[in-house]
Amino acid sequence: MSITFPGESAHYRAARDRLLEQEIELRRATEAVAAARRELPPGGVVPQDYVFQGAAVDGTPSEVRLSELFAPGKDSLVIYSFMFPRDPGDERPGPVTGQTARLNLAESPCPSCTALLDQLDGAAQHARQRINLAVVAKSPLSRIKAHQHRDVRKPEVTLGDLARLIHRAA
Repeated sequence: MSITFPGESAHYRAARDRLLEQEIELRRATEAVAAARRELPPGGVVPQDYVFQGAAVDGTPSEVRLSELFAPGKDSLVIYSFMFPRDPGDERPGPVTGQTARLNLAESPCPSCTALLDQLDGAAQHARQRINLAVVAKSPLSRIKAHQHRDVRKPEVTLGDLARLIHRAA
């Protein structure tokens, strides 16, 4: 069954139907890859309990071990690598307000990462029911925390609630 739109040509409809067939095949291929990924055997043992700089509940710097990122009953860990500082070739404008706006462009956070993390805030409370989340970056912890508290809309779940924002050594 094909849907047509008012004023569309037969040429457009034929091209659109071909594209729809490709989209359906792409979806099937994506689902097959996801099924194959779920069937993978367990990976290798992590050779050491990596240590990150993190923030304690009271905000003071603390060490966070990789093993501490796993809450009881949750064996999956999603780590997002926040590009902060951004890629040296990224010349998109930086933030215009807040403490990170004072940084030169090369030291500022990646705009796409910032947007993704802002969007993830809304889904965090649901995702955290089943998985562990962590965000890592190469910037000093003080700079990450300044960015975390930048002047933006204040969602109900903040990035700090979303995950332990941690600094990894370069």
